[in-house]
Amino acid sequence: MKTEYSGSPSPYDVHEAAIPRGWSAWFGGPRVRIGPRIAPHIVPVSEDTGDSNSELSSDAILNKQLEEEAGHAIQYRTCSWQKTAALLFSEYICLAIMSFPWSYSVLGLVPGLILTVVQALIVLYTSIVLWEFCLRHPEVRDVCDIGQMLFWGQKWAWYFTAVMFILNNTFIQGLHVLVGAKYLNTMVGPNAGISCQTVAFGAIVTVVCWLSSLPRTFSMLSKLGTASAAFTFISVILATIFAGIQDHPAGFSVEDGNPIVTAVPILSTTFVSGLGAFLNISYTFIGQITLPSFIAEMREPRDFPKALWACTILEIIVFSVVGAVTYAFVGNQYITSPAFGSLIPLYKKIAFSFMIPTIIFLGVLYASVSARFIFFRIFQNSRHKSEHTLVGWGSWALILLATWIVAFVIANSIPFFNSLLALMSSLFDSFFGFIFWGVAYFRMRKADGAVALLRDRSFRGWFEGILNIIIILTGIFFLTVGTYASVQGILDEFALGTVGTAFQCASNGI
Repeated sequence: MKTEYSGSPSPYDVHEAAIPRGWSAWFGGPRVRIGPRIAPHIVPVSEDTGDSNSELSSDAILNKQLEEEAGHAIQYRTCSWQKTAALLFSEYICLAIMSFPWSYSVLGLVPGLILTVVQALIVLYTSIVLWEFCLRHPEVRDVCDIGQMLFWGQKWAWYFTAVMFILNNTFIQGLHVLVGAKYLNTMVGPNAGISCQTVAFGAIVTVVCWLSSLPRTFSMLSKLGTASAAFTFISVILATIFAGIQDHPAGFSVEDGNPIVTAVPILSTTFVSGLGAFLNISYTFIGQITLPSFIAEMREPRDFPKALWACTILEIIVFSVVGAVTYAFVGNQYITSPAFGSLIPLYKKIAFSFMIPTIIFLGVLYASVSARFIFFRIFQNSRHKSEHTLVGWGSWALILLATWIVAFVIANSIPFFNSLLALMSSLFDSFFGFIFWGVAYFRMRKADGAVALLRDRSFRGWFEGILNIIIILTGIFFLTVGTYASVQGILDEFALGTVGTAFQCASNGI
């Protein structure tokens, strides 16, 4: 089992020996080779305790972590690849799937399906790059540690990444509070006689999610994640079937006619709406921000690609089928996002109800990732981290409560679904879905001694080098043009009066 390369051979020898080769580089397993660290003398802020791991190999650091956890009441590196797959399924098989029919109605069915597959493959590739980076640096606990190491050990990079990391996760929590309130409003109707109905429902969802967030390890959450993914799968399949068997979509009128399905975008499609639709697709696929946290709790990180491939294959099938079939039966005139609103009331309530576990759990997952990020920094070398203590559990509960209160405020301040997805995708996914992993690729290739396009003159070297340049430029495009389109889309919605107001009391049901 190979760890970091030792000795002083030529750069080309290091490249050949250190980079993962063959099938193991893509599918993981015990034969995976771990390349050299990009920064052997940099200790991440989260690990800066004076006890540097810089002289240890990657395997030695992993073994040290397992030894330190042995015997403690709470152990974190306990996830198998199957449990990690459950976490991935619960993260990706989510409510955002039901925005795909709307995206296809804007982009056209053919471009929509093509972009779905392309985005899935890009996320798969960048996730494998991320995994390779985590194998070389097993001490990283989350994407913030990676951010610091990628940008030459600068502490500003850690703090910048930390701010983006917390904001991203809390926005996602807020999205699930918003959708939880939307679900309750859909079930009870617009005149339930409840004081300030939407805000009250949001508060109920916030409390339920906070209580559900209390488990401390991903191993425990993976069991909930399995159930969540299963219920979501049932929900979207039912929605697809109902779209096909109902006589007409919800809101059907003779004047508007039968559903119109287009293979390409219609002539009136604007740049802002088209990019917003693509950002919706991208948001659903891009989840690399949580992957370092998942890998950090795997007992054998080499097995991570098995979980990744299983999830990616299922994503492509489910997203494409649900999006295309639902759009085919609903058409451009009657599409809503999420697409449950295009179903007649009975079908809508049945399909939407199976989404309850995901509405709660996915917000819980991101809350847990944020809370452990803060909790580990506070109690890094304390018994409260690994034992059942009043201080430990009390701090954990309060940190979670703080994140859910902020999420509640976000949910009531930005009361719209599509535009919130697009805004989150442009602001956060630009870094965590693209830029970081393009930079990581070049940093690792430099550590290997053969930077693509400069020394490695093989086809693979040229291809991957150009691909990662494109990945970085795509992230910059998301951050600049994507943010503009997202903000303009929000302004357009407010101008048309198609969204509610901040802290609105009126029902936001579909």
